[in-house]
Amino acid sequence: MSDDGRPHNGHEHAPSRQRRRFQGISSRAYEHPADRSALVALRKLSGFDTVFKALSGLLPERSLRLLFLSDSVRVSDQQFTHLNDMLRDACYILDLEKVPPMYVTQDPQPNAMCIGLDEPIIVVTTGLVELLDEEEMRAVVGHEVGHALSGHSVYRTILLFLTSLALKVAWIPLGNLAIMGIVTALREWFRKSELSADRAGLLVGQDLQASMRGLMKIAGGNHLHEMNVDAFLQQAEEYDAAGDLRDSVLKILNVLPRTHPFAAVRAGELKKWAASRDYQRIMDGHYPRRGDDKDTSVTDSFRESAASYAGHVKSSKDPLMKLVTDIAGGAGDLGGRVRRGFGGFAGPPPPKDRPSSDGPDPQEGPADTPPHEKD
Repeated sequence: MSDDGRPHNGHEHAPSRQRRRFQGISSRAYEHPADRSALVALRKLSGFDTVFKALSGLLPERSLRLLFLSDSVRVSDQQFTHLNDMLRDACYILDLEKVPPMYVTQDPQPNAMCIGLDEPIIVVTTGLVELLDEEEMRAVVGHEVGHALSGHSVYRTILLFLTSLALKVAWIPLGNLAIMGIVTALREWFRKSELSADRAGLLVGQDLQASMRGLMKIAGGNHLHEMNVDAFLQQAEEYDAAGDLRDSVLKILNVLPRTHPFAAVRAGELKKWAASRDYQRIMDGHYPRRGDDKDTSVTDSFRESAASYAGHVKSSKDPLMKLVTDIAGGAGDLGGRVRRGFGGFAGPPPPKDRPSSDGPDPQEGPADTPPHEKD
């Protein structure tokens, strides 16, 4: 042990700068409100984890562990030592007592995951290891340790199993439909959990630019000299505000089959959180402790989640979110606003009955003004 009580575990790869440690930190400190409220509600159900795991007894978890043990490389003091240092360091910073096993598997696709029912396993692909520099990788390892601390591995494993099962029972009438309903709900939760884990990665790396670069590389590959973080973040702004209501609907359809939010969106969300008072309070040492998790109120968590969604809708530049805000605010002419939102896609409004005259009705705009340009 070192003088500060830190275990000697080979931190020669750790950056020279000092980083804060968050002793006893609860995952509630960094969890996205939508993610947190769902998990708090589940954890509050008496015996939920026991029943959930019992019902999941048919899952081939032991087979999965043996597969990685036999066909991947386990990170250790002898193999991928720099990743081993990062893993131990991330567990130290987030105060995760038991270091989860970590494997590197041969796959050119950059990816990482935290799975397992009884104990979490972290898996990273060679594509990801080769793509990211040390500080970017540190944020990813912190991201996966955040999943482990939050208990996300259980639900991710169920999601992977159900996705596979849906393919096997696709021929059964209504069978696939029922399973895909559960899968869709789990994917919606998991996309929120990814935003939570991104925050955990920032708490571990404590380098916002490295987190941004990592997300940018996942989107655009290893061409850092050709990319710019500020321009990448601008894409997130444009994506949020782009187009009309048709684009809003397409955004929803595009994201439904995904387990992860889009990389530019994740970068934008993480930057907002890094600039928030919540993040600064954590960095100042003011954060919820694990010992208080048992006293967490489900009602308060749902209230926080609702407030977060309301704030997101109100601040969003997305056309659909603006329409929702207008409806909530009692804006009139809903039909006209929807037609304008869809860029005239719904067609012009039916003509009004009025007496014939030689000129336009003085209550209407010029006859040649397109309907979608009126306000």
